[in-house]
Amino acid sequence: MSIPAKHRDALVSQCEGRMTLTKHPHGCLLFFPRPVWEEHRKQIAAWPMSARAWQRIFLGNAVDVELDSAGRVLISPELRAAVGLDKEVMMLGMGTHFEIWNAAKLAEDEAEAVAGGMPDVLSNFSF
Repeated sequence: MSIPAKHRDALVSQCEGRMTLTKHPHGCLLFFPRPVWEEHRKQIAAWPMSARAWQRIFLGNAVDVELDSAGRVLISPELRAAVGLDKEVMMLGMGTHFEIWNAAKLAEDEAEAVAGGMPDVLSNFSF
């Protein structure tokens, strides 16, 4: 997958192009600069045994990747299949990390969220 140019330079300067991908149960991949992932990894590893299944999802599927000279990362066939990545892929900036989605799945999830209405926790939020 090609990383958009606007993010590529930041990733090279922040983490020397070293990132980590892992699966998220919502049906996307999480894409972290390696130093950010390391902090999350430590927190996840410290979860109690009652969260072992969630540790497997996040830690067991984590794969270290690096930007190549053309600004691309290789996403393993297993991770691509797990979240249905094909030709149409969306990469969303989420502040400290990115989410990588099958474009059709993302559109479907966003339509469901809008149809479900604004959650109560956001009732006081505005721009």
